[in-house]
Amino acid sequence: MQEEQIPIGKLTNTAGDGTNRTLFTSAAPSPAMSSRRRKPDWLKSQPPTGQRFADIKQTLRDRDLHTVCEEANCPNMGECWSGRSEGPQNGEAADAAEPGHDGTGPGTATFMLMGERCSRGCNFCDVATGGMEPLDPDEPENVAEAVGEIGLDYVVLTSVDRDDLADGGAAHFAETIRECKQRNPGTLVEVLIPDFGGDEDAVRRIIDAEPDVIAHNVETVERLQWPVRDRRADYEQTLDVLEQVDRESDIYTKTSLMLGLGEYDHEIYRTISDLRQVGVDVVTFGQYLQPSRSHLDVFEYVHPDAFETWRRVAEEELGFLYCASGPMVRSSYKAGELFVDALVRDGKSPERAREEARVAAGD
Repeated sequence: MQEEQIPIGKLTNTAGDGTNRTLFTSAAPSPAMSSRRRKPDWLKSQPPTGQRFADIKQTLRDRDLHTVCEEANCPNMGECWSGRSEGPQNGEAADAAEPGHDGTGPGTATFMLMGERCSRGCNFCDVATGGMEPLDPDEPENVAEAVGEIGLDYVVLTSVDRDDLADGGAAHFAETIRECKQRNPGTLVEVLIPDFGGDEDAVRRIIDAEPDVIAHNVETVERLQWPVRDRRADYEQTLDVLEQVDRESDIYTKTSLMLGLGEYDHEIYRTISDLRQVGVDVVTFGQYLQPSRSHLDVFEYVHPDAFETWRRVAEEELGFLYCASGPMVRSSYKAGELFVDALVRDGKSPERAREEARVAAGD
């Protein structure tokens, strides 16, 4: 049985009929694993199609490579792989792929390193747990070659957790970064890393490989770390990883939160305040979507107005350089790519880069 939802927090918005609507109504103490709710219209998207999408998929299969885009059935896959569109789309609809969409730019993709199976079992994630295989020594070179063959101007590298390896796979991850940058000097490289069990030397290996952005996701508020994340993941450990990157380098840092898991407004605010205090530059908010009935239930489908409110809080009040926030936004999201591209490659100011990213993404 669902617990009663009690409106909480101070974030309200006036609806079209003049009534006040509470943007967050999460009151459950923790998420549950139960039946799915019907998705609202703003979460509906079209499956990815088009020749470029098919070509990229074939390149990945030829090289036995994996992407988070596919593993997680990301709703933005077609849009990201197809590249930049010729013009802005509707702000909400732009988050979803359009059938037959063929962009004018090279686009981006997120490669998942170190296999298809993870050593951890997070209850929001659809990646299989256990049974990890030895690392493929050719993977760094294969990924770098695929980036060049596809023609990506921005690539995101992430990985499964590999707690079975002495360094958590940090050396392998770092080698892939170096291969990508050496073989594709015009491509920006963002990495979404695990916590490596809090091993500072492992994190330092990633820093020393000099990617353009280092991301590590906090995923949710502190109270919900378990059952959302594996018990080996920890709120303070995530903050420590992000703080180390900020302390030891000038590399941009990034993190992501899912909404709709039963979090309170004040918990979200505290989380992003903590993130800003450890130097995080970019934050994204997206709606949690249940991968299967065996995963955590969606406690609430958060209205797009609430995401816009959190975007304003993050950028205007707390001073994040950029915040991508919307129901269909994911950690590796096209609008965030456009912002970093304008900031790093073009040398634009954060304000100008933010403006251009929003226009290009149709926000």
